[in-house]
Amino acid sequence: MDAVLAWFATLDWAAIGQIILIDILLGGDNAVVIALACRNLPPKHRRLGIFWGAAGAIVLRVILISFAVALLNVPALKLIGGVLLIWIGVKLIAPPEDDGHANLQSSDKLWAAIKTIIVADFVMSVDNVIAIAGAAEQADPSHRTGLIIFGLLVSVPFIIFGSQIILKLLDRFPIIVLMGGALLGWIAGGLIVGDKLLVGHVPQDKTVYYAACVAGAVLVVVIAKMVERRRVPADTGANDGA
Repeated sequence: MDAVLAWFATLDWAAIGQIILIDILLGGDNAVVIALACRNLPPKHRRLGIFWGAAGAIVLRVILISFAVALLNVPALKLIGGVLLIWIGVKLIAPPEDDGHANLQSSDKLWAAIKTIIVADFVMSVDNVIAIAGAAEQADPSHRTGLIIFGLLVSVPFIIFGSQIILKLLDRFPIIVLMGGALLGWIAGGLIVGDKLLVGHVPQDKTVYYAACVAGAVLVVVIAKMVERRRVPADTGANDGA
């Protein structure tokens, strides 16, 4: 028991919190996919479809993220991952108008629905994989895979069973989405400054690291707000013309 408590004490709880928050914020699409894929199943099969589809998607994501964490040690990949995270953060705060779910096919067959969930989740998992791998990067290397699995498991009930509650909270408190986008920018800044290509050119100390994190967070929010402001006149003009 003491050994278990000692192990928990060594975990990076900040990284765990970031992983859970990222899963919840970026997991809304997963909840929608599960609902759409299972909507034509007989009532007695819906719970099975949800359970096995979500389970398969989670296992697949753990494998993908484990590879992503290892690949972040390759020169330039942290830089690329950081840039992608900035784009994902902007998309989170100012999402595109087309959510891409219109073409998702539902099925009245259990295994077909499960396959749909897993395949769709695989296609949509790029943002989650990069974000979670970036959050786990700050933790002890021996704990990274465990942190990823723990964060995914903890977030599953929120995504599957609490998706409607989460959506209502996000609608009521938009600041949560803003903070989530800023968090992705924060992680992106830390990834970029720590890339092996920049190690010899940029000082690798805490001051530079945190400055890069803050710059990344601010950059995401500023770009997202610029995107939102650009859309407003277009939407207003369209409404006036109607």
